[in-house]
Amino acid sequence: MDKTHTHDVIIIGGGISGTALLYLLARYTDINDVMLMEKYNVIANVNSHGRNNSQTLHCGDIETNYTLDKALQVQASANMVVRYAEGINNKDDILYKYSKMVIGVGDKEVNQLRERFIQFSPHYPGMQLLERDQIEKVEPAVISGREEEIVALAVLNEYTAVNFQALSESFVISAQEHAKAVTGKNIEVKLNTKVSNIKKSSNGYKVKTAKGTHYAKFVVVSSGGHSLLFAHRMGYGLEFSCLPMAGSFYYTPDILKGKVYTVQNDKLPFAAIHGDPDVLVPGKTRFGPTALALPVLERYNWKTLPEFLYILKLDINVIKTLWGLLRVSEIRNYLFKNMCFELPIIRRHLFLGDARKIVPNMQLKDLTFAKKTGGIRPVMIDKKTHSLHLGEAKLSPGNGLIFNMTPSPGATSCLGNAEKDMDIIANYLGANIDKDKLNKDLR
Repeated sequence: MDKTHTHDVIIIGGGISGTALLYLLARYTDINDVMLMEKYNVIANVNSHGRNNSQTLHCGDIETNYTLDKALQVQASANMVVRYAEGINNKDDILYKYSKMVIGVGDKEVNQLRERFIQFSPHYPGMQLLERDQIEKVEPAVISGREEEIVALAVLNEYTAVNFQALSESFVISAQEHAKAVTGKNIEVKLNTKVSNIKKSSNGYKVKTAKGTHYAKFVVVSSGGHSLLFAHRMGYGLEFSCLPMAGSFYYTPDILKGKVYTVQNDKLPFAAIHGDPDVLVPGKTRFGPTALALPVLERYNWKTLPEFLYILKLDINVIKTLWGLLRVSEIRNYLFKNMCFELPIIRRHLFLGDARKIVPNMQLKDLTFAKKTGGIRPVMIDKKTHSLHLGEAKLSPGNGLIFNMTPSPGATSCLGNAEKDMDIIANYLGANIDKDKLNKDLR
């Protein structure tokens, strides 16, 4: 047996997923010893930082690529975030109320949104179907200069934007405060602690870092594409490869008052363009994201190139998947256009055409590239089915390990995804969960 101290759980990754799990374990279980490790010197410095995501609380109401069943699952996770924030003192630093809408332009999209309203509105009491004159009252810039037929599905008085870094920091503070109030509960957070490897030990797992080795009965890795890296090193998830998709943004003056989305193209497995106020940059509207495949696991960090190549494991199955995507002309043209969106001389001119679907009268002089803004989403390649795995990506082999690659839809599902992990951990360790308290607080 190892004579060193063994934690109940070690969480690797201090983004929104890892910190949400830390909070739930501290607040709602009798698990007494949890350590969170983050390689940077601050919490939520990568994809959970506001500059690197859409800052959106996805509720499923205006996301046109969601079925009703999927939307209701997303709505439940979003409600957990709202309920949590409503119970803390600095809610206004985390949640923001902006109007939000998805616009349908042209006969096909207009009819699609009218049908969607009939199906979805009974489940979303705040949803409204806005005609042209009603849209103009909420978002004048969306109508000015527009000749096409247009309608919108809108929600005008709900929380729609989140500072996910502030939320992550709040989870850590709340977890530590609760631990102080419970005798024998230890919640430890180690920043500047990069994990080099995870290996099986006699009583669980040993997690090696430059600052020493730590032991745990259960290890959860919630670090985006790096989760798949750790999984591959341990022999798990080899049926998956990874296609890191980067998203860039453009700024304009505050043309929009709230969030305006466009209808998702069902032939494209990438997010449709939207515009919304930036919660970190007052007075600016941010448009995007673009979609650019990059051979790195972290945006602007080329030191992660070798790590990407390790998990890419380029073989005939990966090539078949990528070739299958490129054979579809719409996908091929979309990817080429988005590559051009990154070219300094022409990118503003090209992006202007897409942005004008939202704001027809937008001028080139209003548009500036948002430097060092935009993160990376590790899109999983399923080598067995030769397809992209676009939903939640989690590996749970049942032996005291969980690898979270991509929660769906992103940060909004942090508490819902963390609850799933908590259930797995508690069952494995024989721990208890106060579900009544959790349901009272968060549902």
